[in-house]
Amino acid sequence: MPKPLDHESINENVKKVAYAVRGELYLRASELQKEGKKIIFTNVGNPHALGQKPLTFPRQVVALCQAPFLLDDPNVGLVFPADAIARAKHYLSLTSGGLGAYSDSRGLPGIRKEVAEFIERRDGYPSNPDLIFLTDGASKGVMQMLNTIIRNEKDGILVPVPQYPLYSATIQLYGGSLVPYYLDEESNWGLDLNNVRQSVMQARSKGITVRAMVIINPGNPTGQCLSEANLRELLRFCLYENLVLLADEVYQQNIYQDERPFISAKKILLDMGLPISKEVQLVSFHTVSKGYWGECGQRGGYFEMTNLPPETVDEVYKVASVSLSPNVPGQIFLGLMVNPPKPGDISYLKFTEESKAVLGSLRKRARIMTDGFNSCRNVVCNFTEGAMYSFPQIRLPPKAIEAAKKAGKVPDVFYCLKLLEATGISTVPGSGFGQKEGVFHLRTTILPAEEEMPAIMASFKKFNDEFMEQYEGYRGYSRM
Repeated sequence: MPKPLDHESINENVKKVAYAVRGELYLRASELQKEGKKIIFTNVGNPHALGQKPLTFPRQVVALCQAPFLLDDPNVGLVFPADAIARAKHYLSLTSGGLGAYSDSRGLPGIRKEVAEFIERRDGYPSNPDLIFLTDGASKGVMQMLNTIIRNEKDGILVPVPQYPLYSATIQLYGGSLVPYYLDEESNWGLDLNNVRQSVMQARSKGITVRAMVIINPGNPTGQCLSEANLRELLRFCLYENLVLLADEVYQQNIYQDERPFISAKKILLDMGLPISKEVQLVSFHTVSKGYWGECGQRGGYFEMTNLPPETVDEVYKVASVSLSPNVPGQIFLGLMVNPPKPGDISYLKFTEESKAVLGSLRKRARIMTDGFNSCRNVVCNFTEGAMYSFPQIRLPPKAIEAAKKAGKVPDVFYCLKLLEATGISTVPGSGFGQKEGVFHLRTTILPAEEEMPAIMASFKKFNDEFMEQYEGYRGYSRM
């Protein structure tokens, strides 16, 4: 008889989970790195790992919170600016014993209040701190809400495809059904509601109850920004179809064009007025991992619930309590993100300069990468309007698809493995995010250092053009 943790007897849902961002390509890249090959890990949005420097002010504040005895040193003012010292004392006063003590399961009330004030400044509407839960990164919040929504395999969640595999993996883990709706690559990854309606009808014809819709805005892996008109349509659709909207807005600071600034789903919902503003259930997510902060390892995030009944909020709180407390340093980073230095503060100028430098460089890198991909044979790429990724389409010749089949690989996995071996560039195949049948992509972050980007793109172009030469017995496909 197999033991409970023998592979054949563990939870089948665990075995079915796939997470391409740390999948076959990543494992092969890690092996090559151990063998001494230089690897450029562009598979995950991990800014500091690719050389982005931490912002000074938040690190100063958290350093003082982690080592509060420094505050008693008479020379502390020679090393730390007065506003960092004051802020560290403020955050320590919110805790019940420093960073080593549990907080409330929703997070420290004082920091939830700062998050609520940030949301109110951003959207122009009041926010209730009791409806804000601090979490270990946005991912934990997404998992908590999906766990609350999914009751069995007949419950479906609408997810944009291409999608960030957190959603497919979590839905699989909790035993629900993923209901894909395809974004339109030829319309810059736009969202067509007719396509979404069709997905709902198909799911219902299979006996699936569609209960929620996910939007990722700005998009991951596609980098598009939803317009105000798009968001209004979506919210009306959620009202009509009785869906909760899960708004993944973690890239709201990462915008690289001026035509479509970020507008939150909550702001649009409340702008639309009664009755819809009181009817649509909405959960919005944000994090310190992205933006110009890039503090992925700190695991600070939050979600805010709009129009959920008090009884449901109580159930969410009960489940959050099972983990006792989100990590307290991550909560402090979140407080600093939503309440950064203000004009007149000692650290304001330096903080602003550092922030603008990061965002300005990301905007340039988005352009370098898009132009680089579009200069390659059989590669087409929409401009990265927001987020941190490029998602180029790789038009693989039939001979390459044949070679992939012989090697027992999905065609874009085959291409990405060859790219990794030849250049050290570690990407994620488009098949890990979902894509239309017979269409192939890869996802790469735009995070490598700006000064390294031209050489990386030149290396990619050399590999790609040689690959196409090898597998084409004729000139390349016509471009879009």
